[in-house]
Amino acid sequence: MGSATGRTRTSRIPRAALALLAVAVAGTVLPTATATATATATAAADAADAETADAQTAETARTAARADDRERLLFRIRDERVGESSGLAVSPTHKGIVYTHNDSGNGPQIYAIGQDGRTRATFTIGNAEARDWEGIAASTDRATGRGVLWIADTGDNLADGGGGGWPDVSVYKVAEPGTMKDATLRAVRYRLRYADGPRNAEGVMVDPRTGRLYIVSKEFSGGVYAAPAKLRTDKVNVLRRVGSAPLMATDASYAPDGSSFVIRTYFSASVYRSPGKLIAHVTMPPLRQAESIAYTQDGAALLTGSEGKDSPVYQVPLPAAARPAPSPRPARTSARPRAVSATSGADPGDGELGVPMPVLWLAVALGAIGIIGFIAHRAGR
Repeated sequence: MGSATGRTRTSRIPRAALALLAVAVAGTVLPTATATATATATAAADAADAETADAQTAETARTAARADDRERLLFRIRDERVGESSGLAVSPTHKGIVYTHNDSGNGPQIYAIGQDGRTRATFTIGNAEARDWEGIAASTDRATGRGVLWIADTGDNLADGGGGGWPDVSVYKVAEPGTMKDATLRAVRYRLRYADGPRNAEGVMVDPRTGRLYIVSKEFSGGVYAAPAKLRTDKVNVLRRVGSAPLMATDASYAPDGSSFVIRTYFSASVYRSPGKLIAHVTMPPLRQAESIAYTQDGAALLTGSEGKDSPVYQVPLPAAARPAPSPRPARTSARPRAVSATSGADPGDGELGVPMPVLWLAVALGAIGIIGFIAHRAGR
């Protein structure tokens, strides 16, 4: 029925109902938008974290490189019994231990030296002769994981590649002791001779990948000599030349990973990928008589020493080209939990019933619209 003014009465939907409708409709849209925005923000934050971490890692590496790009005195050998240190070998199993021994004219002893230069233990090789010990090498037994020491009794000042010199030389293989305590050890003796005649040699090294023994001769035209793949104790093993060596080599050593080896002379050191394939020359500190060289356990630097009382041992960093390749870096995982897209399937975290969030919001919206319709109907009556 018309009003007194003649206007038709218009039905008004209460404001509360309109607000409820807005909330319900928004509810069907906002979860998807919110999840998308959250995922985008999370990804951006993760990228920023990764960039910051990479920058910090690079800066740390640059700082370490600046700190390690020069030689430094590591220690001095304090033991008065060591007056002619003629070789160095870094222990593969005892952290911070370096082995050394005396040159000719001394007994069959090796000395375990700590990073402070003091002797931790003295080991006597009971069944060995110390005719002219000139070098020592360390390796790891690939079957047992135990350390192995190789002592080279290969000095031969009368050798001339012809008829002079010893008919054969010896290398002693000793299982590295498990504890740093004075002891008498027994060795396996391998006798060796050169296929091209007697040589004077001071360098001994073992390839950690194959276990093969190499001797480096000390001559004006020196050579790298390989022992047989399997050494025998019941016969003389033949050493065969496989490459040349620098002038007057005084020691040699393989990198812990077997990727390279170094040969020391009185003047410098040379790093090789394989015999004859030079990687780099390394400048050595001035020493009274450069006699020894070895790699650090991580293969990133060299240790070099000299004869004489209170003799110094220096650590010399390797150039980048001669360092072992870094291990692959594992993929970075973010500690920040990632948002789950609202358009994905049901997630146990959406509700105890496992119903997707969009379905729940749609049900709420439909219920709200039904209520609003009912209110509007009542208001129009």
